[in-house]
Amino acid sequence: MTITRRRLAPAAAVTSFAALGATAAFGQQTNENVKWRLTASFPKSLDTLWGASTTIARAVGEMTDGKFVLTTFGAGEIVPALQVLDAVANATVECGHTYTGYYIGKNPAFIFDGSLPFGLTPRMHNAWMMYGDGRKLMDEIYDSFGVVSLTAGQTGGQMFGWFRKEIKTPADFVGLKMRTAGFGGKVMAKLGAVPQQIAGGDIYPALERGTIDACEWVGPYDDEKLGFNKVAKYYYTPGVMELEAINVLMVNKQAWASLPPRYQAILKYACNYAMTEMLASYDAKNATAIARLVAAGTQLSVLPEEVVKALRIALEQVLEEEAAQSEQFKKILANWRAFRADQHRWFSIADTRAELAVYRTDRT
Repeated sequence: MTITRRRLAPAAAVTSFAALGATAAFGQQTNENVKWRLTASFPKSLDTLWGASTTIARAVGEMTDGKFVLTTFGAGEIVPALQVLDAVANATVECGHTYTGYYIGKNPAFIFDGSLPFGLTPRMHNAWMMYGDGRKLMDEIYDSFGVVSLTAGQTGGQMFGWFRKEIKTPADFVGLKMRTAGFGGKVMAKLGAVPQQIAGGDIYPALERGTIDACEWVGPYDDEKLGFNKVAKYYYTPGVMELEAINVLMVNKQAWASLPPRYQAILKYACNYAMTEMLASYDAKNATAIARLVAAGTQLSVLPEEVVKALRIALEQVLEEEAAQSEQFKKILANWRAFRADQHRWFSIADTRAELAVYRTDRT
C-alpha cells in the first residue's frame, strides 16, 4: 500500500501539528532536504523484520515529496547486527532499526521496551507506553545514551523455540546451549542452560553444527525461512518468554534535534505505521506457516506445566536481582508490575475468556 499524507493518520497529524504550533496544513511543502542513513539489526532475507526499515523510508519519502531520504542498510552492511545502538549513539549513522533486548548488557532496563518474559501483550505494552508511564520512564534511559527512540515494529506473540530433544522437566535445561536474546537468557541460565546471543543470520549454522542445542527467534514464518525445522524437530509453545517483541527506530539525539518539527512528526507517524504493518504481517503469515511446518514433520509440542512454573520463578529471581543493583531498574519494575497486574486482570475477564470460548466452539 502506498503511504500518503492523506492516508496516514490525518486526524492525529492535525492534533500533533497544532501542538507544535504549526499553522499550515499537513500537506504544506518545505524546502528542507535531508539525507540520512538507516542501519538495521536484521538481514534483508527476513521481509517482516527488515521490511519495517524500508516501510519507514518509503513512508517518509512519500510524505515529504522525496525531500527527506532514508537510505537503508541491512545487518552487517555498515555495522554488525548487534551494534546498532553504538552506531547511532556515536553518530556513525543518523538512525537504526533494532531490538532493545540486544543491549541489556549496557542497561538491563532496556528490556522493558523490548519483551519481558511473562509480560505484556502488544496491546498492553501500547497502553503502558501511551497511557501509562512507559514512555516517560523509557525515555530517561534512551536520553542517557544520546538517542531518541520511536516504536517501529512489533512481532506479536512468539514461540518458545526449537529443540533437538524433548523438554520434559526443568532438569532438561541443565547444560543446554540455547540461542536466546534479552532476558530470556538470564532466565534460562537460572535453570542451568547456557544462553547464547547470536544474530538472526547466524543461528541456523550454529544449530546445524551443534554449536547450540536449541534456539528461539520469532515465530513460524521467520523460523521457516531460516530453516530451523531442518535441524531441530521439536517446536515448543507457549511462548511465555516473549508475548511480544518491540522493535524501535533509534535516532541520534543531535540528528533528531536538527530535523524540522514537521519531519519529526512525519518520522513518528511512519514508524507507527511500520509497527502496525509488521504486526499484521506476522499475524497473517504465522497462521499459514505453522500449518506448513507441521505438515512437513515438525513436532508441535507444549511445555509441561512444571517447566512453565520453573521459568516464572526464575524470572522473578532475575528481576529481584536486577532491582537490587539498580534504582532505575527498580523504579521501572514497580511501575511495570502494577500496570501488568491491572492489564492481566482485565484481559483475563474480557479478551482471554472470550477468545477461548470462541476457539472451543470452532472445534465443535
